[in-house]
Amino acid sequence: MILAAVGRARDRALSAMFGDYVARLAQGGRRGWRVELREIEERRKLPAAQLKAREAELLRAQIPKGARVVALDAHGASLGSEAFAARLAAWRDNGVGEIAFVIGGADGLDAAILAKADLVLSLGAMTWPHMLARVMLVEQLYRAQSILAGHPYHRG
Repeated sequence: MILAAVGRARDRALSAMFGDYVARLAQGGRRGWRVELREIEERRKLPAAQLKAREAELLRAQIPKGARVVALDAHGASLGSEAFAARLAAWRDNGVGEIAFVIGGADGLDAAILAKADLVLSLGAMTWPHMLARVMLVEQLYRAQSILAGHPYHRG
C-alpha cells in the first residue's frame, strides 16, 4: 500500500504514532500489509489553484500504474470500519495488487484526482490536521486488517 501525502511530517509524536501502526500492519504475519509513505512538497509559492494542480501532478507521480486510488476528502463516503475492511477485502479478493491512498494539502485535493479515484473517503465531518489524518488512516488500516483476521482489536 502506498500513502502519498502532501507535506513532510515534522511532529515527532505523530510520526511515532504513524510508525507504530505501520509496524503493526507489517507484523500481520503472512497477510501483513506494508505501507510505504511517499511525501511530496511543492516549495514554490503559487496561487491556490496552481498549487493544487501542481500537488496533484506530484501525487499522481507517486501512484503505481494499475493501483486502486483512495482519495481522502471531507466530501467523500463515510464508511464504518467494517465496511472499509470489506472494501479492502473485495479488492484483495479480486486480485488488486496495489492500493494508493492520497491525502492533499491545506486546500485539499485537485478535482482531477478526485474524479479518477476508485473511492473518495471521508474520515468524518470534522476537519482534521493533515498529519493527524495520516495516523487516523493507518489506524483504520490496522483495524481493517484485524477485522479481516478475526482479531479482537476491533472490539476493544
